[in-house]
Amino acid sequence: MILQRLESLPVGTFHYKLLLLTGLGWLFDSMDTGLIAFVLPVLTKEWALTPAQVGWIGSIGLIGMALGAVLAGTLADRIGRKRVFSLTVLLYSLSTGMCALSWSYESLLVFRFLVGFGLGGELPVAATLMSEYAPAHLRGRFIVLLESFWGLGWLVAACISYLLIPAFGWQIAFVIGTLPALYVFLIRLHMPESIRYLLTKNRIREAQEVILLLEKKLGVQSQPFTEETPELPAKDKTPQPKFTELWSAPFRTRTAMLWLAWFGIVFSYYGIFMWLPSIVYAQGFAVVKTFEYVLIMTLAQLPGYYAAAWLVDVIGRKYTLSLFLLLSGVCSFFFGSAETSTALLAWGSAMSFFNLGAWGVIYTYTPEQYPTAIRALGSGWAAGFGRIGGMLAPMLVGVMLGNALGMNTIFLMFASVFVIISAVVILLGKESKKKTLEELEAALEG
Repeated sequence: MILQRLESLPVGTFHYKLLLLTGLGWLFDSMDTGLIAFVLPVLTKEWALTPAQVGWIGSIGLIGMALGAVLAGTLADRIGRKRVFSLTVLLYSLSTGMCALSWSYESLLVFRFLVGFGLGGELPVAATLMSEYAPAHLRGRFIVLLESFWGLGWLVAACISYLLIPAFGWQIAFVIGTLPALYVFLIRLHMPESIRYLLTKNRIREAQEVILLLEKKLGVQSQPFTEETPELPAKDKTPQPKFTELWSAPFRTRTAMLWLAWFGIVFSYYGIFMWLPSIVYAQGFAVVKTFEYVLIMTLAQLPGYYAAAWLVDVIGRKYTLSLFLLLSGVCSFFFGSAETSTALLAWGSAMSFFNLGAWGVIYTYTPEQYPTAIRALGSGWAAGFGRIGGMLAPMLVGVMLGNALGMNTIFLMFASVFVIISAVVILLGKESKKKTLEELEAALEG
């Protein structure tokens, strides 16, 4: 059986190379998101932009991300994970380069939309591909480690912005952002198509060839395949994935849980972290000190990922996600009430630790909730719906600040959102740790 041989492969260089390849895509995505946050203050001054125009530059990318996540997820279940992954990486890297050539505010909006479209499409597809290759007992750990590349991307963006933009202008940040285009060639050379995807399309011979190649690379003694019979039931072979399937009886509760969790976590993340430098500055710190504080809070994300990577395979996805969301809420509340620099830094770092750890878990958890035929579709729609929260939160925070509402009120809102979605996950979520994707599918059918 092809899938049995896939699951029995020892963890080796192939898995780590796949983690690195998909992780680099994650890093480049994060780097691009960070670059625009650091470029905006320079553009605001140079182009004399109004606050509303600045807000649209941030929001247009999130609109593109929402549409990209939905459409790329749908396409990945139809034409393949590898192909869509390559196309989305190419789109957002070339569009980033075009941003450096922007001649007006309107042209920048167009290019930022395309960047967001590619970026939003790449993330759920990469997570789906990694989840379909990682062995069941380590799948959660691999996906959370994949998500940890996001934190590294923000650090790269910060270094580019503070070391190069003052010397070469804001355009240099976007020029560097085109480098991922070269990365597409690495994808083509070293990343195979998902075996599970090939089987759903009845491309048995191709799946067998990939298995034989992987066994050779990992030093496993291969036996030639003698049969060419489908590995999956015939009913899974022909239908095209449809949105309505996400809300059919087997998946309705899972879809509702994931959409609410994604909305809440994206709402809180973008609402908090897009305003974080301004919030720290508003507490009376100098610009240089602000950068140091935000950098320390960003560094706290990395151990948060690694803690989550360990816990997802120990206590499970559902409980780790719910716990990290709850503690994100607690830390958010105390961060908003901080009155000293020490308290601000401590609670901000803890908030980053748990918030980004939760991100790692939700990218692990989401693809496991759907069968292969609609896995990328379900992941894409959940991420796409979540981006609506990312569009609303920064604008809502701006309105609240404009109405003289204090930071304690704003962060009480975020804390409440975290607590609510933590409860949603614990009440509606289904555990999926250390089960093969086929075991999870069988449970759905049962």
